[in-house]
Amino acid sequence: MVGDLIHISDKALDTQRVTELVASPAAGAIDVFIGTVRDSTQNKSVHRLEFESYDSMAIKEMAKIVNKASEKWPVIKMAIHHRKGVLDIGDVAVVIAVSSPHRKAAFEACQFAIDTLKETVPIWKKEVFDDGEVWVAAHP
Repeated sequence: MVGDLIHISDKALDTQRVTELVASPAAGAIDVFIGTVRDSTQNKSVHRLEFESYDSMAIKEMAKIVNKASEKWPVIKMAIHHRKGVLDIGDVAVVIAVSSPHRKAAFEACQFAIDTLKETVPIWKKEVFDDGEVWVAAHP
């Protein structure tokens, strides 16, 4: 499961590849969340984001998310890929793909995954502005 399905990289994420990783003949639905870098937050212009992670712990926490989602919903496969390093506006920061026999379960499992990732996975985000920078969404 870990390796292809759960991945942290300093290289650009391939959204098509992540989607293909969860494809299955048993899947009636594949839900994909793509988190991108936007150009503003709280009425401030964002120049870039910088992500840092504690890779080994982050991968373990992402695996826990997959396991918990699989206990709650009929997940066939789930992939979570997160980017680290310097990301420019429009770059993809995270891709989560979930396959399931039915769309409702795929949607719910995917939302659970991104919400839980933001709460529990040790990945830190720095927003860089004209007038400085700030670390946000720090996790334990």
